[in-house]
Amino acid sequence: MGQGTPGGLNRQLPGDRKNDGDKKEKKFEPAAPPARVGRKQRKQKGPEAAARVPTVTPLSKCKLRLLKLERIKDYLLMEEEFVANQERLKPQEEKTEEDRSKVDDLRGSPMSVGNLEELIDENHAIVSSSVGPEYYVGILSFVDKDQLEPGCAILMHNKVLSVVGLLQDDVDPMVSVMKVEKAPLESYADIGGLDAQIQEIKEAVELPLTHPELYEDIGIKPPKGVILYGEPGTGKTLLAKAVANSTSATFLRVVGSELIQKYLGDGPKLVRELFRVADDLSPSIVFIDEIDAVGTKRYDAHSGGEREIQRTMLELLNQLDGFDSRGDVKVILATNKIESLDPALLRPGRIDRKIEFPLPDIKTRRRIFQIHTSRMTLADDVNLEEFVMTKDDFSGADIKAICTEAGLLALRERRMKVIHADFKKAKDKVMFKKKEGVPEGLYM
Repeated sequence: MGQGTPGGLNRQLPGDRKNDGDKKEKKFEPAAPPARVGRKQRKQKGPEAAARVPTVTPLSKCKLRLLKLERIKDYLLMEEEFVANQERLKPQEEKTEEDRSKVDDLRGSPMSVGNLEELIDENHAIVSSSVGPEYYVGILSFVDKDQLEPGCAILMHNKVLSVVGLLQDDVDPMVSVMKVEKAPLESYADIGGLDAQIQEIKEAVELPLTHPELYEDIGIKPPKGVILYGEPGTGKTLLAKAVANSTSATFLRVVGSELIQKYLGDGPKLVRELFRVADDLSPSIVFIDEIDAVGTKRYDAHSGGEREIQRTMLELLNQLDGFDSRGDVKVILATNKIESLDPALLRPGRIDRKIEFPLPDIKTRRRIFQIHTSRMTLADDVNLEEFVMTKDDFSGADIKAICTEAGLLALRERRMKVIHADFKKAKDKVMFKKKEGVPEGLYM
């Protein structure tokens, strides 16, 4: 009993061993730093606290919004600058508009068109119009005097006739209309026969424009122009269309009656303008159809209109063989009555080659019928040789009219093929109208 007491005192309990282990495993940890340094801040109150914005770290969405707002800001700045410029320039525009209205008042409305005959000095000139004499007038200060030259078209005040402007486009509108912009569809293959006439017009018109060195080598001058004459419907205008189709030169087409104008001097002026434009656009070809409208023989005229026609023809003679050479300008004339033309118009030097268009012979008739019936649907009983060998005087236009009339007769009877009887009826109808005209009592 006495031995168990010391051992029992020195023995430790299980719970005491566990607490000793916890003390050995726990490490030293420093204390957390204080949330603020110094005195404790008091909560702010009032408008300053309400206006204070908290610090926010921007995200990608916020950056995109910032870029968008900057873009809007730039646009608003540009708009503000534009509005400021408009307000600054508006008085200048109003002043310019006021000056322009003053110029229009000085010019007057409407303005008349005239020609500048001679410049006297910087502020005065002699002008003329188509309906009156020449006048000595003043030139207003706003007219560009560097562009004024004798012969140019000018604008004049309707009352005092002073020079108030200059026509920039000095080409006559009628001449600009005469220019053939779109080439005709007819070609040499569409002409039946006329091989000799085609060869002559190629030698006289096309070859001098395309190969002028050939004429220089042989030592001759190429023809200045040709005249096509013959009965109506023999292919004169058709050949001119084929020339316009095949050549790359500028083609000017004029009808003789277009050269006859109302006021004195306008006809010769139009002829001069026509050849001036042809010279500017050279190489060019001038085709004057129905030349007998202005080129008739001269006689003692008793009226102003007849004298004006003769003056127009004299200007045409001067342009064909005048002092100025027309190297790259070729002239083609066409008429049905060559015997009525003035001999001065037909003499060599003006018209060097005269090409006659006779009525078609048997070979030419056959070729013309083949051309016009090549696209028609013919029946098996059609015999074109009957019409080719006929003794009637057919022109090329008559043959075309017969083929067209035969097609119309077939359409009238709701047939898609043209039979021989249609051609016979068409021939009788065309020849009846050609020889006898309208039957008696038709309009009674």
